[in-house]
Amino acid sequence: MLDVALLTDARALLRSSYLSKIERCLDVLGEDDIWWRASDASNSIGNLILHLDGSTRMWVLRVAGGRQIVRDRDAEFAERGPMAKSALLARLRSTLAEVDEVLATLNETTLLERRPSTQGEVTILWAVLHAVEHFSMHTGQIITLTKLRTASALRLAD
Repeated sequence: MLDVALLTDARALLRSSYLSKIERCLDVLGEDDIWWRASDASNSIGNLILHLDGSTRMWVLRVAGGRQIVRDRDAEFAERGPMAKSALLARLRSTLAEVDEVLATLNETTLLERRPSTQGEVTILWAVLHAVEHFSMHTGQIITLTKLRTASALRLAD
């Protein structure tokens, strides 16, 4: 039962909670704001979205789901735009729909399977938890950058 609850919560956090917060941020930002960087050493919101897309694809689709994916992590951070926020959001939504499909297939047995990853061999459970934690962290960064760019409070929940 715990595995079902964990997977249900992971799916809801990724496809509903975190995605809706990112959508609300993008709603109040202009296209130029998406690619703004506090410094050359900082990441833009666009970079963070590309990184979330790539990382979540790697951890859930490849490690947990066993799918073949191609990822260029360096390109996620090197991009300077212009890539429209609508294109970024469409890409992230598409990935999260695929991620949701994979998570829906997992169960108590598969969660304990060990798979190769960039962090060495991990359980599928570890990969899922890492993806959710990682998505949460960068969603928080997107919220902070949005507040810096708009100098206003955000309405993140209904």
